[in-house]
Amino acid sequence: MAVVLGLDTGGTYTDAVLLDRTSRQLLAKAKALTRRQDLARGLGQAMGQILDRHDREKQPVEMVCLSTTLATNAVVEGAGERAGLVLIGFDEGVLSRAGLDRIIQPHSVLFLAGGHRTDGRQQAALDEAGLDIWLEKKGQEFSAFAIASHFATRNPAHEQRAADLVRAKTGKPVTSSHELADALGGPRRALTALLNARLIGLLDRLIEATLTEMKARQLSCPLMVVKGDGSLLGADFARARPVETILSGPAASLAGAALLAGEKTALIADIGGTTTDIALLLDGSPQLSGDGARVGGWQTMVTAARIRTSGLGGDSEVSLQAAGRQTHLQLGPRRALPLSLLASQQPEIKKQLTEQLAQPIARAQDGRFLLSLMPAGPPGWLTRSETALAHQIIEAGLAPLAEIAATQVALGATDRLIARGLVQLASFTPTDAAHITGSFTDFDVEAARLGGQLMARRKDALGEPFATAETELAEKVLAALADQSAQRLLEAALAEQGSGEASLTGNPLIAASLSSQNTAPARQLGWIKAGLSVPLIALGASAATHYPAVADRLGAELSVPEDAGVAGAVGAAAGSVRQQVMILTSQPEDGVFRVHLPTGPQDFRDLKKALQQAEASAGDLAGQRARAAGAKTFAVTCQAHIEEVNLPGGKSLFIEARTIATAQEG
Repeated sequence: MAVVLGLDTGGTYTDAVLLDRTSRQLLAKAKALTRRQDLARGLGQAMGQILDRHDREKQPVEMVCLSTTLATNAVVEGAGERAGLVLIGFDEGVLSRAGLDRIIQPHSVLFLAGGHRTDGRQQAALDEAGLDIWLEKKGQEFSAFAIASHFATRNPAHEQRAADLVRAKTGKPVTSSHELADALGGPRRALTALLNARLIGLLDRLIEATLTEMKARQLSCPLMVVKGDGSLLGADFARARPVETILSGPAASLAGAALLAGEKTALIADIGGTTTDIALLLDGSPQLSGDGARVGGWQTMVTAARIRTSGLGGDSEVSLQAAGRQTHLQLGPRRALPLSLLASQQPEIKKQLTEQLAQPIARAQDGRFLLSLMPAGPPGWLTRSETALAHQIIEAGLAPLAEIAATQVALGATDRLIARGLVQLASFTPTDAAHITGSFTDFDVEAARLGGQLMARRKDALGEPFATAETELAEKVLAALADQSAQRLLEAALAEQGSGEASLTGNPLIAASLSSQNTAPARQLGWIKAGLSVPLIALGASAATHYPAVADRLGAELSVPEDAGVAGAVGAAAGSVRQQVMILTSQPEDGVFRVHLPTGPQDFRDLKKALQQAEASAGDLAGQRARAAGAKTFAVTCQAHIEEVNLPGGKSLFIEARTIATAQEG
C-alpha cells in the first residue's frame, strides 16, 4: 500500500484526500475554506481532518501532492505581482503581438540591443550598459523580472547573461524565456516568461504554507506540485517555474474524473469559484494542447492538458452593464468573496448592508467590501496613491467600497490592488443567488438576501429597478450562469470537432436555443437544435447545484460523481513526474548541421553525428530535469521528427529535425 496525501487549493475551498496509489482506493477526504490572507489555515484544517484519524504507523504517508487553481485564477483575473520585462533584439511592435500590451505597461518594459538570428549567430552585441542604467533607475520597482531575447531558443547566451546581471544588481527572481519554452515565437515566449515572473510570489507563498503545515504534522515526505499537463514537479523546482502550474487544478481534476467517473469519453466541466474549466476525456485520457495552454484569452507556451478556461464560476463577481437601452448581468471574470460567506466569518457586515439599504438612493458600489491581504503591510513598489489606499483598507479591516473609493481615481487604484492580489473584493455572486433560492445554504442566507436587495434596486438603463425583489434577481443570476456555461460547453465541443476557437456569445440563434427564457420543447423548434451527444461530467463543489440546469439546456446526460467535489485532490495524488525536452537540428548552410544546445550551437559535418548529439543531449537534459523535479527512478525515450524536401532523382534535402526526449517516472 502506497498512501499519498492529495491537496487541491482553489479560490474557495482547499480539499484533501488520502489515496492508496496501489489499489487506487480513496481512503479519506476533507474540505476546508481557502483563506487568501492565510493559506496555511485552510491547508491545515483540510489536512488535519483526515490525518488526525489516520493510522500513520500502519500506513505512512509517502508523498504530498499539491494542485492549485491559484495560478490559473491569477491569469484569468489579470492578477499577479508587478514584474519588469526585458526584451532583447525585438522592435517595439512586439508588444502588440501575443497581447503583451494588455498585460504590461510600456514603462515596465526595457528594449535592449542584442539577440540572435535564426541560425543562432549574434545579430547585435548585448547592450549591457543600457541594462545597468535601467536597473539602477527602476530595479526596485518590481518584485521579479522576465527576460526574452530574439531567437533565444536557437542561442540563449544573451538571455543568460542578462539574467546574471539582473540577479547581481537586484537580488530579485529572474525568468528566462528559453527555460520555459523551446519553440519559436518570441512574443509568446515573452508573454509566458512575464506570466511566470508575476506568479513567483503567489506560488512561493502557497508552497511555504504547505510546508509549514506538513512540518506541524510531522510529515517529512516529499512535497510535489501538479503541472498543467497533470504530471508532478518537486516543490523547489516548481517555485522557479510557477507558470507551469497554470491549469494545474483543472489537469488534476481531469485525472481525478477519469479515476472517479468510469466514463471513457465525455465532456468534463469543472466549476470552481473563479473559473469553469472544460476538456474532452477521450478513451479515458485528457488530450494535451500542442500549441500551449490558452487561459483567459492568453495563448502561452506552457505544455498543458487541452483545457478551455473561462472566468465563470460560483463566486464570479456579479455586476450590471448598460448597453444603449438595455441592461444586462455581467458575470466575472473577477472572483469575489460571496457576501454569504463573508457574513459567516464577519457577521457585522449585515449591519452595514442594512444601513446601505436604508439610504434613499442606490449607489453603484453598495454591497461591495474590501479586505486586506497584506499582513506585512503594503509592498514598497506600489505608487503613492495605491500605498495610501492600501493603508486605509488595512486600518479599516473591512472597508465598504463606497466609502474607500469615492472617486474614479480611487476606484482605479482599488482595481489595481485587487488585480495584484493585495486586496480581496467581497460582493454579490451566484453563490449568494443560490442561497436566496435555497439550492445551496451552507453560509449566511440573510446576508445573501440583503446583498440581493441592494443589487435588485439598482436602476437599469431606463431608470427602473433592475429586479422587483431579491428572488427575481437571484433567478436571473443563476439563469445567466447556466446560459453562459452552456455556451462555453458548446464552444469547447465545436473546437474539439475541428471548428477552431468558436465564439457563440454573439450568435442570436444559438443564444436563443440555450436561453432559460425558452422551454425545452421550444428550444427544439426551428432550424437550430444545440446540444451535446456525449455525456457531461460535472466536477466541483457547486457542480450539483448549478449543472442540472446546464445539462437541461444542452439535452445532455449528466454525471456528477460522488466525490466530484475533491476530484482535483484525487488527481493530484495519482500523478507522477514527467519531463520533456526538445533539441533542434538545422542546416544553416549546405553541409553544415547545427545542433541548438542549451549551452549554445554546435556544428557537425555529418547529419548522423549531429542527430546522435541531439538525442544524447535531449536525453541527458530530460533526465536532469526529471531528477530536479523529484523523480527517483525514470525511463527516457527519444524520438526524432525529421523534416525533408524531396528532390528530383530520388534525393532529399534536409531542413531540420526536432529530437524530443521524455523522462517518465516509473
